[in-house]
Amino acid sequence: MLTAPSSDPLAFIKTNVLGTAVLLNTARKHWKDNSEGKLFYHVSTDEVYGSLGEEGLFTEETPYDPRSPYSASKASSDHFVKAYYHTYHLPVVLSNCSNNYGSNHFPEKLIPLAIHNIKNNKPVPVYGKGENVRDWLFVEDHARAIDVIFHKGRIGETYNIGGFNEWKNIDLIQLLCKVMDKKLGRAEGESAKLITFVKDRAGHDLRYAIDATKLNKELGWAPSLQFEEGLEKTVDWYLANEEWLDHVTSGAYQQYYETQYQKR
Repeated sequence: MLTAPSSDPLAFIKTNVLGTAVLLNTARKHWKDNSEGKLFYHVSTDEVYGSLGEEGLFTEETPYDPRSPYSASKASSDHFVKAYYHTYHLPVVLSNCSNNYGSNHFPEKLIPLAIHNIKNNKPVPVYGKGENVRDWLFVEDHARAIDVIFHKGRIGETYNIGGFNEWKNIDLIQLLCKVMDKKLGRAEGESAKLITFVKDRAGHDLRYAIDATKLNKELGWAPSLQFEEGLEKTVDWYLANEEWLDHVTSGAYQQYYETQYQKR
């Protein structure tokens, strides 16, 4: 599914709100006579909960408080899923996950962007002072969590998925620079010189942190990797797939992306 550029918030509504409603209505139409053995699985984000202070965690009971057009559209889609469960008894389950990292991540995102720029000796942009905190989860652990929830989760329930792994953006980038120095055979500290602080983006929440205790206790899921190990695996993948990364970041790919988006 294509996502909208932040300059066009209405596209988030079309994709996340209207798109989810269309899928829900289709499922309701085709399952109305027999929904046994069927499940509508809705994947969402921790951004629907808003922003945390220095303490506390998002639980499944945390009130929704989205702060950006994107997170508002995701919160709305969550509400529609729950409404179809309560109104039409559609068999649904939801999960809200923290930040993912790993292979095949679109290179506009923090970690793949930093890897690409460090490799090419380009500035590594960090918003504000780099003090925003995120809970990071290896993408394969997210996939395992989805599989467990799909097969064992209770109908109508929400499950938070997180890595119990909070990092300030600047600390994460500094660690990544050390890993890249080692992988590229550079002197320690060389890549860190590329760090460049830029103006903070609008609606940039300070801190997200997921409490995945419910998922852990009820369904037995837990992250499989320590962050440092997962980060090294991620760097290894991008360095071994430079052709993929160069293609995705090329003007030709961007032109294809914009053409496909305009068709929607």
